[in-house]
Amino acid sequence: MGAAGSSALGRLGLPASRLPAQPRPGWLAVTALGLAAVALGTVAWRRARSRRRRRLQQVGTVAQLWIYPVKSCKGVAVSAAECTALGLRCGHLRDRFWLVIKEDGHMVTARQEPRLVLVSITYEGDRLILRAPGMDQLVLPGKLPSSNKLHDCRLFGMDIKGRDCGDQAAKWFTSFLKTEAFRLVQFEDHMKGRSSKKIFSTLVPNYQVAYPDCSPIMLLSEASLVDLNTRLEKKLKMDQFRPSIVVTGCDAFEEDTWDELLIGSVEMKKVLACPRCILTTVDPDTGVIDRKEPLETLKSYRLCDPSEKQIYKSSPLFGVYYSVEKVGSLNVGDPVYRMVP
Repeated sequence: MGAAGSSALGRLGLPASRLPAQPRPGWLAVTALGLAAVALGTVAWRRARSRRRRRLQQVGTVAQLWIYPVKSCKGVAVSAAECTALGLRCGHLRDRFWLVIKEDGHMVTARQEPRLVLVSITYEGDRLILRAPGMDQLVLPGKLPSSNKLHDCRLFGMDIKGRDCGDQAAKWFTSFLKTEAFRLVQFEDHMKGRSSKKIFSTLVPNYQVAYPDCSPIMLLSEASLVDLNTRLEKKLKMDQFRPSIVVTGCDAFEEDTWDELLIGSVEMKKVLACPRCILTTVDPDTGVIDRKEPLETLKSYRLCDPSEKQIYKSSPLFGVYYSVEKVGSLNVGDPVYRMVP
């Protein structure tokens, strides 16, 4: 102990020989950990306080929830879903966790094979059952053997893995589509998804997706479809646009203005508007691609602002992409809240 320390304690009437032992470095470490915990607690409290300060404004109600297990095949309507970072989940049903590929690994969608939209999916326990016109049903296990081959797949110029679903599934899709040889692969949770930072050239939230085009969630309002149908000769159904969440009780295209949402216990953040392509011209009831409508009508009034042309180019906008900021559960009938600062 230094002389100054002995003098100070001596003034308190404590002889140096009876003073407590000098603090050990371990005590300092405990103190540092305590201070760090306090600091982290303060940050968490400030974040929670900031979240509480945001006003919740109800903008609509969830009318439909859709999961599309196999990319470009029919969706499955569910009344409740878990919203994971990779999209909606209901039991063994995962959103776009299955993908048809060519033998070289390149993706196949209804853009190239429109009849994929005729493949319907149901689920029983841990099995997926696929049906298509003129085909016997195909039964897929929810979990594949780890001995099945891993494929290097290619989606929109980006690499991603997929586990082969076996020869029976490959023969089924090959026989149904009748154009060339195909395989079916499944994404698994431990695999690395495609990064949003590589999908988009502009600044977007940081997240990963499996086989969806761009984001884990796409939201569209009933009112926007009603508005579009007033401009079309042939009225379209919602499944032509493949949203994850359909909202009712708002004005047409009001969803364009929703930056952050709370639905059930799920928090979402807007990524970008959804640019539409020729996939929307595939009739989900016939599997025939028109290549014109509704794209031409959408282009007449749903093009982006000129300042955003480098992002969307000439694609019309219909629906909104969201990332999942806080996972949780949601149900048909849940209020949709806009989180207002």
